[in-house]
Amino acid sequence: MNHRTKSIKNLLFSVLSQGIAIAFGLILPRMWVVSYGSEVNGLLTSLAQFLVYLSLFEAGIGAATMQALYQPVATDDWDGVNAVLAASHEHYRKTTRWYMIGLVALCLVYPLVVDSTLSYFTICGAVFFSGIGNAVNFYIQGKYIYLLQTDGKLYITTTMTTIVNAVINLTKIVLISLQIDIVLILVVSFLIQCTQAVFILWYIRRRYPQVTLNVTPNYAAVAQKNSVLVHQISSLVFRHTDVMILTVFCDLKVVSVYSMFKLVTSQLETVLSLPLESIKFSLGQTYHTNKELFIKRIRIVESLYSAAYYALFAVALFLMLPFMRLYTAGITDINYIDPLLAVLVVLCSLLDGNKVIMVNTITFAGHFKQTAIPSVIESVINLVTSIIGVYFLGIYGVLLGTVAALLYRSNDIIIYGNRKLLGCRAWESYAIYLVNAVLFFAALGLLNVLFDPLAITSYWRFILVGFAASILSMVVVLGGQLLLFPHCRQFVRQIVDRIFHRA
Repeated sequence: MNHRTKSIKNLLFSVLSQGIAIAFGLILPRMWVVSYGSEVNGLLTSLAQFLVYLSLFEAGIGAATMQALYQPVATDDWDGVNAVLAASHEHYRKTTRWYMIGLVALCLVYPLVVDSTLSYFTICGAVFFSGIGNAVNFYIQGKYIYLLQTDGKLYITTTMTTIVNAVINLTKIVLISLQIDIVLILVVSFLIQCTQAVFILWYIRRRYPQVTLNVTPNYAAVAQKNSVLVHQISSLVFRHTDVMILTVFCDLKVVSVYSMFKLVTSQLETVLSLPLESIKFSLGQTYHTNKELFIKRIRIVESLYSAAYYALFAVALFLMLPFMRLYTAGITDINYIDPLLAVLVVLCSLLDGNKVIMVNTITFAGHFKQTAIPSVIESVINLVTSIIGVYFLGIYGVLLGTVAALLYRSNDIIIYGNRKLLGCRAWESYAIYLVNAVLFFAALGLLNVLFDPLAITSYWRFILVGFAASILSMVVVLGGQLLLFPHCRQFVRQIVDRIFHRA
């Protein structure tokens, strides 16, 4: 199966998976709030973020494994693949032990520090059964997931994850409707989750008979795992520190409000990442086999990805408050309609999106150690400014802390990726993002002229306006890119020529 076929399959299965995930992602939070209150929804959101921090025991191994596998997979060096997997397996065994110790400690401590009316044992049980599934994943399937992704078979893991998550979410819907205890719901979810690890193990043994862990581990291949860990911590600080700080300094209802707004932006970020994830294996292999071709491809990817990113986030900002009015209708224990919060969460997403392409380039190159210190600086800026900000401005201060960290890190990554890895001027990337910013405001202004957000009073009208607004915004931003950047016009001409040549 060639790269193009694998990429198409990855994209199609990912789109289907994400569509299902978005549907459940919209249904379940509201069910938790309506059936158990904003406090329980805030608890589950907070738990998810704390468990991500606990997963730092694993952080670094996965990314280092994937980077080490690009070259041997591209050259069909299965001895090299097995040596990398064996080293990864040994690290995952140690990780699982430390993770379990950390999980038990979190079970005991978390109920004591969180401001909640729920009982100690309810919170303790929720912590344990929310996190135990990660231990199973680390020990059994961790290294094999990265082999499949590096080999372009993301669609395999996506399909299995989709099936398992669909079953889990359908089960949750039934159990929530019956007002079953939240801990029991999480127990059932964990048992269903275990089936994914069993399937992955079976698939590897059937489709990759040449894979074995009974070889001498190549620890040098994953030696950068500690440097990768620094980057993982930086990423976690950006994505999860906000909830941790809000949990400690505010209350779970505020966490629930934050999670509702982030629900919109995180789902959109995931959707936008699907095309990139589907071709990432090909880009990673190309970086190691044809650097000149990689530079041409990555610039096209940067233009198209960022154009779609800015276009759809203009729509997201325009529709966020109408969505919140519909989604939280009837919920009165806290106010969910906040225009400033909508602006800040979208700003964070845009700044984060600016560094996505060069972050991937750094990953392909394996320059983890060289870029570790800026990651630490980003984490410090985020933590310090967010803690100060929450004291004076509450939830807004936390988001402004994230903005400050991203302003520093986005620029650092853009400069490093262009100059050190591509041998290009950083201005080539900056020009793309500056044009996108202008087109973002142009699209947003046009949407406000053509549509009245206050007139969106039903989900049906929301869908219609959202569809029309998305097309219009994409035309504005992508059209601007085509007019201003020659490499975009050349890419379109190549696509058109290929279509007519086939015809």
